[in-house]
Amino acid sequence: MTEAQPAASPPPPKARALRPRDAATLIIVDDASGEPRVLLGRRRADMVFLPGRYVFPGGRVDPADRQITMTENDLRPSDLERLMIAMKGKPSQARARGLALAAVRETFEEAGLLIGTPLRTAPPPKSRGWQDFYAHGFQPSLAGLTFFARAITPPGRPRRFDTRFFCVRAEAIVHKVAVADGELSDLEWHSIAQARTLELPSITRVVLEDLGERIAAGALQTSDVPVPFYHRRHGSFRRDLIRAEG
Repeated sequence: MTEAQPAASPPPPKARALRPRDAATLIIVDDASGEPRVLLGRRRADMVFLPGRYVFPGGRVDPADRQITMTENDLRPSDLERLMIAMKGKPSQARARGLALAAVRETFEEAGLLIGTPLRTAPPPKSRGWQDFYAHGFQPSLAGLTFFARAITPPGRPRRFDTRFFCVRAEAIVHKVAVADGELSDLEWHSIAQARTLELPSITRVVLEDLGERIAAGALQTSDVPVPFYHRRHGSFRRDLIRAEG
């Protein structure tokens, strides 16, 4: 009589792939002193995503970001169009505009910098971030922002984001406030050369090189330049270009 063998354990279920969440980042360029500098801050060491790395201010989109209407000082139509190209889900101008607004709000929350104009409209949506922004007497302005790059975090990371990078000149800053206990420390202005020496995420380093090329070409805020889109497809890293159809 043979001894019964224990039944084999079923294989563990495969981990569900994380779906990238919409996010936005703002690259602020200060060229008042001649050599262009960008604002970068270090993420706290206790954070799950990119701990201790230097990044541009930014974060994920909040539902309230899509509820703010822009009757003036809006994004350029060409940028709105390119933001909707290959947009996950149902593309809309409200979602596209919400990405830029998220970049402005996150820059206020993380760096205490307001990109806006004097307040003249109705109160903001009921969200803490926007209420604090408007409380300083300003409303957001997107007129100076340029859609600059897009990148999707590769699979296998603890967080995944579909991030749109915007750039704006430092002259667009209309007010500064102190920030306590934020996600970023060591907020400082760095030249492109200085920034290359910092501990940067790989995608930030790539976007920084794109930025240097655009600045050298005098096309930082040119609206007809194709937007690089970094992502993985079939296991390969790709750099596609997003072009406006018009």
